[in-house]
Amino acid sequence: MEWIVNLFLNPGLAHTVLILALVIAVGVLLGKVKFGGVALGVTFVLFTGILVGHFGFMANPEFVDKDLMTFLQDFGLILFVFFIGLQVGPGFFESFKGGGVQMNLMSICMICLNIAVMFGCFYVFFPEHTKTDLAMLVGTLYGAVTNTPGLGAANEAVKSLGEANFGGSLPQLASSYACAYPLGVLGIIGATVLIRFICKITLTDEEKELEDAEAANPHETPCNLALRADNAYISGRTVLELSEFLKRDFVITRMFHGEELIVPNRNTIVSQGDDLYIVCAESDAEAVKAFIGPETGRQFEEEVHPNVNMVSRKILVTNPRINGKTFGSMHFSSVYGVNVTRISRQGMNLFASRNHHFHVGDKITCVGPEENVQRVADLMGDSTKHLNHPNLATIFIGIFVGIIFGQIPVMFPGMPVPMKLGLAGGPLIIAILIGRFGHLWKLVTYATTSANLMMRETGLCLFLACVGLKAGDGFVETILNGGHMYVICGFLITVLPILIVGPIARWKFKFNYFTMMGMIAGTYTDPPALGFANASCSKEAPAIGYSTVYPLSMFLRILTAQLVILFACA
Repeated sequence: MEWIVNLFLNPGLAHTVLILALVIAVGVLLGKVKFGGVALGVTFVLFTGILVGHFGFMANPEFVDKDLMTFLQDFGLILFVFFIGLQVGPGFFESFKGGGVQMNLMSICMICLNIAVMFGCFYVFFPEHTKTDLAMLVGTLYGAVTNTPGLGAANEAVKSLGEANFGGSLPQLASSYACAYPLGVLGIIGATVLIRFICKITLTDEEKELEDAEAANPHETPCNLALRADNAYISGRTVLELSEFLKRDFVITRMFHGEELIVPNRNTIVSQGDDLYIVCAESDAEAVKAFIGPETGRQFEEEVHPNVNMVSRKILVTNPRINGKTFGSMHFSSVYGVNVTRISRQGMNLFASRNHHFHVGDKITCVGPEENVQRVADLMGDSTKHLNHPNLATIFIGIFVGIIFGQIPVMFPGMPVPMKLGLAGGPLIIAILIGRFGHLWKLVTYATTSANLMMRETGLCLFLACVGLKAGDGFVETILNGGHMYVICGFLITVLPILIVGPIARWKFKFNYFTMMGMIAGTYTDPPALGFANASCSKEAPAIGYSTVYPLSMFLRILTAQLVILFACA
């Protein structure tokens, strides 16, 4: 059995990978255990790495291949932030439309307040005001807001300044991050609940408000009309001509020409006296009636339902020729006779504006006659086998460009070293841009949700395991020498901004409470908080609030991590 003893105790590549695999496996399994109804997820890999590192696996410089550990840590971070960028890129710019502007402004305020509270804690609780204390508080900040990519960006900024800048040894930000993280998760949920009592909010009233808003929105509420075509202008014209002339979105799903039932397409000719069954937005109903003719009260559903099968179907965009085309240019309603009710990309619902660009991998929900929906499916591809092979060329082109972009030095007055976006910021920004504009260069950025999660979680686990193992040797010493202060500061950083911005969003901007819960969870990039919000509401308001602010929040968390370190610690 000497070989297995050597495997666990002798340095080398096999030993290093073995320890990493053990840390990640145990951490992922423990992350599924709920404490007080909340699970820490893959972040538990960090705590497992700290525990293993504490028992000496990183104490001896020759015990583990540290060059390999550094490579895996940085490469894991690159994978993590790049695939986050691909996910949020398509919705990054759309998130500023409509009510998203107010939500993103509130989100920016919370991010700025997080940083302000951190500096307040630094000047109040750390009278020596050393650079190491400030750097450790940056780690506390990112534990308090449960943002691991920010920790990676801050770590990289610390390394770029060098050991000499911190008195001979780099501060281990992961230690203070680990101190603040658990209470950060609970603090976000607790502060959100506290807002409900501060603002005297009743959950049933908030649910009813969402229902009333849905019912009162004529642009979202469909209207079914049974009309008789008595306008002489209509006679002899095609469905496409009528739609283009009226400049309203409506679908003629069925029509009776005499006693003949017809499922019309864009080339179907409408005659005076035909009975039409039309679906349109409620806001367009009066205009459609005035143009087509009066209501007949004919019960189309009873007469023709057995022969005309209306379906709602999710269609996958897999045809490369559709990549980059705009929603408005497809004319789904006027040409294909179907309504597109939703577009989703990488699990995020996107607003289907006329300028929305389709990407391979988008999923659209179509409603209409089965034959018409099938035509759209044939056009869009709807073949999962075309998506089985990942677009590795696009991914590594993006990483290549992202690393180069991240190393571009930018000089600021008063900074001894140039600022760089680094291995976290560079790939993130390029991934966002490729995710949104890649179609212009014929770059197919699609990866299935499971593939995206796989790569993202693998990168995150590698990063957390390596950081935890490195930080473990001095973690207990950190706890004994003032670690409780990181816990206190982290709690203040978590809670105070929420309690300040939350009531303002409620009283000043009249945010619905459930939307606000999602906004707070998205600002803190905290899935457990979103899960709590979703469990409290039967509507999609929390998910909408989360997805609206998440892209910008993630970007700002990573960027400000480096800015704070480089400006304040240099």
